Order: sequence, then structure tokens, then C-alpha cells
Amino acid sequence: MAIAEQSTQITQPDGRVDLPDHAGIANSRYYNPELAPVPVEKRTWTTYNYFALWMGMAHNIPSYTLAASLIAFGMDWIQAFMTITLGNLIVLIPMLLNSHAGTKYGIPFPVFARAFYGVRGANLAALLRGFIACGWFGIQTWVGGQALYVIVGTLAGDGWTNSAVVLGQHWTLWLCFGLFWIIQMLIIWRGMDAIRRFENWTAPLVSVGFLILLGYVLVKAGGLGPILSAPSKLGWGADFWKVFAPSLMAMIAFWATLSLNMPDFTRFGGSQRKQIRGQILGLPTTMSFIAIVAILTTSGGQVLYGEAIWDPALLAARFDNPAVIIVALVALVLATVSCNLAANVVSPSYDFSNAFPKRITFAMGGLITGVIGIAVMPWRLISDPSIYIFAWLGFYGGVLAAVAGVLVGGYWLVVRTHLDVKDLYRDGGGRYWFNGGWNLRAVVATLVGAVLAVGGAYGGPFPADGLIPLLKPLYDYNWLVGVVAAFATYLALSLPSRDDVPVRLQEGEARA
Repeated sequence: MAIAEQSTQITQPDGRVDLPDHAGIANSRYYNPELAPVPVEKRTWTTYNYFALWMGMAHNIPSYTLAASLIAFGMDWIQAFMTITLGNLIVLIPMLLNSHAGTKYGIPFPVFARAFYGVRGANLAALLRGFIACGWFGIQTWVGGQALYVIVGTLAGDGWTNSAVVLGQHWTLWLCFGLFWIIQMLIIWRGMDAIRRFENWTAPLVSVGFLILLGYVLVKAGGLGPILSAPSKLGWGADFWKVFAPSLMAMIAFWATLSLNMPDFTRFGGSQRKQIRGQILGLPTTMSFIAIVAILTTSGGQVLYGEAIWDPALLAARFDNPAVIIVALVALVLATVSCNLAANVVSPSYDFSNAFPKRITFAMGGLITGVIGIAVMPWRLISDPSIYIFAWLGFYGGVLAAVAGVLVGGYWLVVRTHLDVKDLYRDGGGRYWFNGGWNLRAVVATLVGAVLAVGGAYGGPFPADGLIPLLKPLYDYNWLVGVVAAFATYLALSLPSRDDVPVRLQEGEARA
């Protein structure tokens, strides 16, 4: 193996880069073992690991409610399925583009963001992502607690489900919410290996609950005929297209968080091919599966009960067969734990750790996530499909799209996938220190993209005319606007500069 003079990183034959010696950065305040680049020999995740990860993340109650909510808005099953499938295919593009850096360099998302926002400025991108994940953690924990509440109520009877109301909810529901929260904290405290093992064994099981719900509804509704023949309340004219655009943006926004922080998982990838193939096999297929199950189940419930019940726990509570309720919801509880740990705890754990690497460990970051997840009052976010889709998903999707635009443009077109790993952890100086640790070009690009994307937010908690009336027409296309605007702005500000030229082999990169 030929080592270049003063080499700091080694490029393997498959393109992955290793940093064998951490001595020069281990004492940096921007370094800790969880944020450190993963050695090549420990990057062992296979195609199945990524497929299982996506199955665990996609097959959960909020994924179900996402699809079911479109039926509640008046779409028929074809319109809803088309909207969801298209959204997932679109979001897969930035997801794979950002995943590349994780596998190549073994670094998590907040460290990857340092290359473009600066060693300190990366906290802007990381904490934006982290706080959104806290909201999602709270939502997942609430709906999982609801499912647990229905399960126990089926066994314990009316005394459980009709218990005294405290702060607007039955105290037994609060109890289930708290218990569900504690179980997840115990798992995350054991670290990433515990999460990977949990994903692997639950992935094949999480579909069972949804299939039981669907099977029961199909039998009671008299088969697929009554469900598939239900007409769209929107038709295919102007009423549909008015709902389609913001709904599509919401479908993309559902995984916009993961499109940023997939390096948190792909840093363990055995090769680029394995992570790419695992994600292509995982995301579109699993989300399409859960979408069609949710759509058919909700449509069947509409036939049976005369209303679109978009929460599967509440739908199951209508069933008259206790065994079906218990088996289905136990599987859904497992599915929700699996998704919540992977999608909504791993990222903020790294993100909060990145803010104070020497003080906050991965496990402590997970605990912070759990506390903030309660503070955001998730029972309000999930209470109404219009707030859930157009306010919550739409708004944060547009903001995170701006971050995605900066990362994709910076990594693929400005530095052309070349990073100096050691400088990503350097305490002062280095190519990623920029101005006091901040790259103002990335900050400006993010602000431009975010303002254009969500400045016109309307509906729900926002003014009817939009926060900025002039930008209201753009809000229906918030994710697309955010990505394109931030991407173009960052390129315009960065390309004339010499600061971001690619790291060349002679600057310290050796080949194995």
C-alpha cells in the first residue's frame, strides 16, 4: 500500500475512505466516539439491513394515517395511491444523493453538514432536523400509546377506557403514553447496535397487524368490490388538483427528514451498492405496501361505519372481535417502536451530541429527544388531518428542503464528493472553519430557500392570506421551492470562490 506524504485518509479500492489515525482530532471539542468516522472494517451493514430498516420505518401507524388522511380529504384509492407513490419516488432522489457521503466517509449527518455550513454552523442544519425529529418522536409515541390503550381496554373493559379525564385525556391513556415512552428510552440507552438488532427481528413482523386490519375490514365490507367502487369526492377536475399539490408536498415531507440524515445509517454501509440497493428495494416498496393497505382499510371502514376513520387504533376499537383487536394492535405497537427508534431518535441523538460533543453522548441525546417530544404536545399535532398534512408536514418539509438543497448542491457540484475528513473535526482553522466556524453562504442559501418555501404558509394556525401574502402561491409547492431555491442560491454564492475546491490526492489522501 502506497501512502502519500502527510496522508490523513486512505481511499479503499471500492471508493470508501478511511481515517485510521484519530490522534490528531480526538482532543478536539468537536469530536466524540459517536460522531467519529466509522472504520471501514466496522462498516458491515448489508442490503438486507437497509431493507429491514426501511420496512421498520415505513410500516407504522403515522405512515398508515398519512395514506388514510388522503381518503378523509375525499380522494379515491387510485388518487391516494398515486400521490403517495409519486412522493416517495421523488424524495428517494435527495435521500440517495446525501446517503453517498455517509458510506464513503463513515460520517453521520451533522458532521457531513460541517463541510458546507462550517464546523459550528452545522448546528443550524442539525438542530433544525433534530427538533423536527423530536416532534415526530412525540407523535409516534402518542399514537403507540393510543394503540396500547385500546389493547388494554379490550382486555380490561369499560373501566379502563372510560376512566377519569385529566388534562383533556383519560388518565389511562396518559399512563400508556408514559409506559410507551419509557420502553423506547430503555432501548435507545443501549445504543445503535440494539436498534439494529431490534429492526432486524421486527421488520418481518410489522406487516402482520396491518394485514389483519385489512382482512377483517374486507370480510365485513363484503370484499374489495364496495371499496374499489367508492367514487372520489373530488373528481379529477380542479378540486382534485387543488388538493393534490400540497398533498404531494406533504408526502415528500414525510421522509424529508430522512433525506437529510440517512448518512447516520449509511455510514455503516458495507458498500455504496449495498446501501443504494437496500434503500431502492426498501422505501418505495414498503411505503407503497402500507399505502395501499391503509387506503383499502380506511375505505372499507368508510363503507362499514359511514365515516373515514384515519387512525387505525380508533378503527380497531370499533371491531367486535377482541382477538383481532389485540393481535393487530400488538403488531402495530411493535411497528411504531421500530420506526420511532430508527427515524426519530437516532438523528436527534447525533444532532444534540454534535452541539456539545464532549458533554452529550448518543444516549443522552436520545433522552433529550424524548423530553422535547413530550413538550411539543403531540396529541395536538395529530388531532386533525388538515393540521397534520398542511401545517405540520408542509411547513417543516419546506424548511428542511432548503437544507437538502445546500447539501446536494455543495457535495455533488461544489466539492464533487471530495471531503477532508480530518478537517471536519478540527477545532479552529482548516478548510471547514470558514468565518469563525460558520459558512455564511450556506446560511443565506438556507434562509432564501426556507422563506420562499414557507413564507406564504396559510391554513390551520397560519393566516388565511399567508404569512407573506405575496408568497402564498408558492406554499402549495413548498418542498420543491425550498430545494430548488437553496440549491441555486448556494451554487451562485459558492462557485466563484476558491474555498471549496475539491480535496486533491496530493493534499493528504492516499489510496489503498
